[in-house]
Amino acid sequence: MLKEAVSEMNSFPDPALGEPFLLTPGPLTTAYEVKEAMLKDWGSWDGDFRAITASIRQKLLQLADAEDEFVCVPMQGSGTFSVEAMLGTFLSWNTKALVLLNGAYGKRIVETLEYLGRDYVAIDKGDYLPPRGEEVEAAIEADPSITHVIVVHVETSSGILNPIEEIAEVTERLGRTMLIDSMSAFGAMPIDFKKVRFDALVSSANKCIEGVPGFGFVLARREALEACDGNSHSLSLDIYKQWIHMEKTGQWRFTPPTHTVTAFLTALELYEQEGGVEGRYNRYRTNRDTLVSGMRALGFETLLDDRWLSPIIVTFFCPADPSFDFNRFYEGMKDRGFIIYPGKLTVVDSFRVGCIGRMDNDIMERVVEAARATLADMGVENAAPPALALEERAKLLNK
Repeated sequence: MLKEAVSEMNSFPDPALGEPFLLTPGPLTTAYEVKEAMLKDWGSWDGDFRAITASIRQKLLQLADAEDEFVCVPMQGSGTFSVEAMLGTFLSWNTKALVLLNGAYGKRIVETLEYLGRDYVAIDKGDYLPPRGEEVEAAIEADPSITHVIVVHVETSSGILNPIEEIAEVTERLGRTMLIDSMSAFGAMPIDFKKVRFDALVSSANKCIEGVPGFGFVLARREALEACDGNSHSLSLDIYKQWIHMEKTGQWRFTPPTHTVTAFLTALELYEQEGGVEGRYNRYRTNRDTLVSGMRALGFETLLDDRWLSPIIVTFFCPADPSFDFNRFYEGMKDRGFIIYPGKLTVVDSFRVGCIGRMDNDIMERVVEAARATLADMGVENAAPPALALEERAKLLNK
């Protein structure tokens, strides 16, 4: 039944068939074809599987228009594994990183550097605002020992879109290099690899390409990666060694997630049919606009100013109405076919709704209707946030 319902390439799943939509920043809802690709077993050393790995590496470089200067290195594990691999490989014991953070994933980078024993300083902008180029310039001028700048492209704990072009311009002008955690942005947010100067960018299979969890990948400037031999703290998270092994043999150094890899190749084919970065960005942006306008009509308020709202995930304040309870709201949305995400703010309660995955405008309209019906069931008359939330946002935005 499910296969018949989603047999067309551009069709979308239906929660009425028993599979809820994942309104999260990944794992996310995938196409039937992606699921179907995992029904076959593969030998990781076999020539057919090596050809799949080679095709994925080439397609990702083509997607980024980065074949001349960059190489693609897939890495086993979740996205955080690949972020740690990037940090451990590109930062040596005599480097110093400037970490730009405005949410949980920037903080995770700091925590990782603590584990790795790499030197760093940080600029923490809180939950509401992006780091700006002038702040990066001031930090480097104050501490000339800084060698690298690390930034999260889209901070999914809030949904904020950080201005990496602005940050890259300052970083390059001052003779430093940039590392980008583009986990929830690559493939949907345009980025010009020829104009935005950086040494490495990391993302994951289960994000904007709409594959399933199991591996991440690093797009690394070849010249920079060649200089990284001996940097890594880890046997299995050494991007340089993984790259050299793949170049020589076409194989992964250790057992790859074969089903995830083959599913990702199918996801890339669907991605190309949709029109690549432009097609995916346009769909996600429409999803966001439909979601935000509909939720605001119900009385909800977004955490972020419109200028910084990414088309990846949106954070909403929880209503002040005493009848609102997030756990009941979550279960009500799930009963209607939609799984949302709890918030990660520290000052006020919030929740997040993802705009990515195999969803379109019609589905986002159904999300808004599900929210309306769930509020009605709970007896919530007003979805407006607490005054404290708005006061806190205004105070920080006016700094």
